[in-house]
Formats: sequence, structure tokens, C-alpha cells
Amino acid sequence: MLRDQSHLFDVPDDVTYLNSAYFGPRLHSVALAGRESVALTGRPWEVAAGAFFKPVENLRRLVAKAMNGDADGVALIPGVSYGAGTAAKNLAIGPGRTVVMLDEQFPSNVYPWRTKVASDGGEIIRVPRTPDGWTAGILGAIDDRTAVVTVPNCHWTDGSIVDLVAVGKAARAVGAALCVDASQSFCAMPFDVGEVQPDFVYSVGYKWQLGFYGLAYLWVAPQHRSGSPLEEGWATRKGAEDFADLVDYTDVYDAGARRFDVGERSNFIGVAMANAAMTQINDWGVANVAEVLRGRTDAIAAGATDAGWVTVPSDQRSPHLIGIRRPNGLPTDIAEFFRSKRISVSVRGDSIRISPHLHTTDRDVESLLSALRTVT
Repeated sequence: MLRDQSHLFDVPDDVTYLNSAYFGPRLHSVALAGRESVALTGRPWEVAAGAFFKPVENLRRLVAKAMNGDADGVALIPGVSYGAGTAAKNLAIGPGRTVVMLDEQFPSNVYPWRTKVASDGGEIIRVPRTPDGWTAGILGAIDDRTAVVTVPNCHWTDGSIVDLVAVGKAARAVGAALCVDASQSFCAMPFDVGEVQPDFVYSVGYKWQLGFYGLAYLWVAPQHRSGSPLEEGWATRKGAEDFADLVDYTDVYDAGARRFDVGERSNFIGVAMANAAMTQINDWGVANVAEVLRGRTDAIAAGATDAGWVTVPSDQRSPHLIGIRRPNGLPTDIAEFFRSKRISVSVRGDSIRISPHLHTTDRDVESLLSALRTVT
């Protein structure tokens, strides 16, 4: 079990921050890396050519390690919609085929597929939640018509979980591709590309990943790495490190998934902050992070239940993210109520979404539960 890590985070003692699913809390090391990079880029005469490449490659390795993948499979992108758009561009659907997704899935992993279906044909199947969770419904929706299954590891509103290993097996059995939006799970619960065997995985970098808003991650399975990128950048081409020869144009891409990188991927400030964040996450170990957060969310679930709130059953819940509901609905002023108590949570749908991180203390949990007991 990890010891108290709150000293590593820039969270004031008088704020109860339980909103990592909205924005990850800032690590001191990440803030320092950002400041140092701002200072460096203010002295451009000191920015060597290697600064465009070495930090990027280090970040690929760190991201790959956190998902037990390979660095050649990692691309740096600006957001999940870019990752989903890349997947949609490289997967075939067509008339008579289906795309399976969750009901009320986050829109960044919906709109690209709507556009794809509108252009190429096919049908989107939105799977509703059942009393037993999401997985059974997804498995029931996969059939011989299924071309793509595109789902998260857990639902963004309340952390209710999807068994990606089972879903991946079912998708492969009918020749369908599996795309995973891991934004609300990557770096907070174990995710192994070898076990899940997805075709594409995409995740933001600023939530549980503790990095920079505007820098996200895409992992591409080997069979898709010769596909078509969304844009044609100079840095994604073979030999781009030699600036003097950039006028000798080439159609040969750099190895692996690098062809899918966004333009200006070097993003000096964002990459520096992401490197600091992913270094710390890998030092902790994602499984260890999940273990600590499971203890926090279990305590919150127990206390919330005692106070009359309703939670997702523990066997359907991710370790790090929990949604709680009132049997008679949420008060209209609930968001302002929590703000007045300097408790940061999110209202998502009919849920109060609670998402602690390793800065969360016993006092934070008690502050939340004390507030919940007063809601009528």
C-alpha cells in the first residue's frame, strides 16, 4: 500500500478536491516541469534540435509502460476526438454494419462515429445500462453485423465498469474492431493492451494522467500502424531529425504509430509536464494507485449509503470513480451547495460524481460525508 502522497500535490488544506475525473490535481513536480519549459522556450537560442524529439520519445515509453504496451504503438494527439477520428478513418463500417457503444457515452467518442456512419453507411447501436451493469448488454449487442465496438473502461458519469477483456473476445469472434476511450481509467486502474487486445486506445492526458490539457495519447495495434493519419506532419517522416535535409521530401513515415502524431507534437511545455506526471505515475505503479483509491471510494460508498444515497454496486464499480444518487433526485442547487463548503465534485446526469486521488485524506472523506448527511 502506498503511503500518504498528499505532500506531492498542490492542493490547499482548506479545499476538499474530489474531482480528478474533471481535472487531475496538480503535482508539484509537474508544475515545476512546466515552469522550467516556459523558461527554456523563452530562450530559443538554447533549444537544440533534439528537444523536438527526445522528450517525445521518452513520453511514448512512459505511456506505453503504464498500459503494458510498446512505445512504437503510441502516438501523441491533442484530444480524444482526434484519436477516435483516427480510428474511424482507418476502420471499415459500411451499409448493414453496426457500431456498438454505451448509452450516454462521452461525446468525444460518439461524434466521430456518427460522422463515419453518416458518410459510409451503417448504424449506431446504443446499449442501455441494465441492473447488472454494462457488459452483458454490450455482449448481447455484438453480432455478425458488428464492425466496431467503441466503449470506455468505465462510464464517465459514475465509474460503472465495462469488462473489456470479455468485450474484446466477443468483438474478435465476429471480426469486429475494439476501440477504447480510456480517459476516465488510464493511470487510475490497470489496463493491459495485451489482455484486452484493442485495435485503438485513446485517452486524455490531464485527468487521472495528471498532465497537460491539450495533450492526449493514442495507442494503435500493430495491424493498423500502416494506416492513414489525419494530417501530414513533417516530424512524423523518416529522417526528420536532420533539419538540414527537410527539403528532401519523403513519403516514408517514421516507425510504428508515429505517423498518427499531431502536428507540433513536441509541445515543449505540455510534453515536459506529461513526462513529469507519467514518471511519477509509473513510480507509484498503476495497480498501487488503484488499490489506494479503491479504499477511498469504498469508504465513500459506505458512508453515502448510510446517509441515504444510492451507489453503483461494488462489483460493477471502478476503483477510482464513484457516482452517488438520491432516490428522489438531486436538489437543483446541489452544485452550489458543495461549492459553498469548498468541496469540489461534479454533477453528471443524475449523479454526484466523486473522484479522489492520492492527495485525498481521511479528513477529505469525512468532509464530504458530513456534507452528504445534510442534503435533504
